[in-house]
Amino acid sequence: MPKVEVVRAELDQRETIANLLQLYTHDFSDYWIGLSQGELGEDGRFLPYPHLDSYWTEPDRQALLIRADDKLAGFALVNTFAHSGLPADFSMAEFFVARKYRRLGVGQAAAVEIIRARPGQWDIAVTRRNDPAKPFWRWVAAATAVGGVEERDHDDELWNGLILRFRSA
Repeated sequence: MPKVEVVRAELDQRETIANLLQLYTHDFSDYWIGLSQGELGEDGRFLPYPHLDSYWTEPDRQALLIRADDKLAGFALVNTFAHSGLPADFSMAEFFVARKYRRLGVGQAAAVEIIRARPGQWDIAVTRRNDPAKPFWRWVAAATAVGGVEERDHDDELWNGLILRFRSA
């Protein structure tokens, strides 16, 4: 497995995150068929990610870069918005690993590192249609949880899909 490192994205790396969000949105658009998300602009690019700039201006938001063997491999956005509507210290807003680095343990190592570095109550939401992500996030939650993982099935104005709630130490 490659050596995995997660580093905070600096403001001058905002465009790197924005570029990676294009790849993420492309991959994720499979789950938005029939929904308003994932539309292309007239320039052929996906519409910009809302609130991206807030990851460098608001203290409860963090933009992170994932590296594998010192090469850029993905990103994560962490905030405090809980799709469950319950109190949470952290939420995995977005998480992306480039296809080249998938199934090598890069995503698991990065997710575990991110969560273990931020002890507290976590809320991780997985959209209903994203079946491949469910076992991944269940594994990550089980590997980092202290005292078990609560699974919730939501279908309301906040979220449609699986929500994993747990405490990390």
